[in-house]
Amino acid sequence: MFGSPRSAGAHEGDAASLPAGWRCIRSAEGRRSYISGAETRWEWPGVPLSTSKAERTRKSSVNGCRPQGAPVHQLEKASMALQRHSAIHQSPGSLSPARRQNKEKEIKETKTTVNFVTFPVSQSTPEQQLLKPNEWSYCDYFWADRKDPQGTTTVSGFEVLLQKQLKGKQMQKEMAEFIRERIKIEEEYAKNLSKLSQIPLAAQEEGTLGEAWAQLKKSLADEADVHLKFSSKLQSEVEKPLLMFRGDNFKKDMKKYDHHIADLRKQLVSRYAAVEKARKALADRQKDLEVKTQQLEIKLSNKTEEDIKKARRKSTQAGDDLMRCVDLYNQAQSKWFEEMVTTSLELERLEVERVEMIQQHLRQYTTLRRETDMFNQSTLEPVDQLLQSVDPAKDRELWVREHKTGDLRPVDMDI
Repeated sequence: MFGSPRSAGAHEGDAASLPAGWRCIRSAEGRRSYISGAETRWEWPGVPLSTSKAERTRKSSVNGCRPQGAPVHQLEKASMALQRHSAIHQSPGSLSPARRQNKEKEIKETKTTVNFVTFPVSQSTPEQQLLKPNEWSYCDYFWADRKDPQGTTTVSGFEVLLQKQLKGKQMQKEMAEFIRERIKIEEEYAKNLSKLSQIPLAAQEEGTLGEAWAQLKKSLADEADVHLKFSSKLQSEVEKPLLMFRGDNFKKDMKKYDHHIADLRKQLVSRYAAVEKARKALADRQKDLEVKTQQLEIKLSNKTEEDIKKARRKSTQAGDDLMRCVDLYNQAQSKWFEEMVTTSLELERLEVERVEMIQQHLRQYTTLRRETDMFNQSTLEPVDQLLQSVDPAKDRELWVREHKTGDLRPVDMDI
């Protein structure tokens, strides 16, 4: 069982009333257990735990109502904990071989661990509800790892999100470079117009025709001045904001996110290794207990009953160690889960902010361009129409559909 036996105290000192074949022993810590052959139980034999902690948890928090402030994944964890309590009524160290094999088979059919993260097997579990059902949110689609394009290394779903951010920063820089080239063209054009307006060709023309010709040349100088003002505004209102938005510290911030999540994954790997080590130790202890019990029963050894008790205590301790290691693993996975959700939502916010910033300054570009040359407005209408249609949520949906790595969220590992 998990925790202290509930019913042992009710029968304390009443060993004579034990069912046939059962006897009571007390551990060094004062806990009572009941033994029959190779089976050990913490509760009084034959008495079900009707008001165990697991059932109280189920009645209070897993009854179709979500406790105030509890995140969705905590309800899922509570439900999985209830399944463990109801399916295992004894310490892992005291499960009989047949029951242990059945339990392991059941776990293999419903859970799988990939790169040290435990997922449900989709064919055997109900479809999980998305954390943000009405959106194509980062926090719902990047839990699994995948091979990189070369297929040589594994890339985490979070790394895919980070690369999206860094690519966005590079695109922003390239857009600024594009506007810089546009500014150079405007400056060169203005320079050539101004130079052309000063050429004395046909300056000797007289009369009203001469006045018209002089005004035409002056209009070139006026147009040159308009283009110079346009290039200046492009630099201050479009190019500079694109360059300045999220400076050099942005990459450092992304590295902090990367290191933080990577550290949590490393801790998860370490916890998983401890679980596997404890699981092997438990199997070894159980095998030793079974061998000694069989030898004693068929009298092939001089092993005393005290040897059996010692082997049983070691098996029970190994079971307790496995439970502790699994609990630490689940805690580490829960922490990683929470940080993944929090950080991916922050990256999602940053991406929306980036798209909206670029949308704003590209619309400013079209406004300035119209002010410079109203006759060229028709060439900008397609750009305006597309900018009006910019939608960060739609952009995210298209990107997620193409780059998502998996929509199954992690769940607790079972013992």
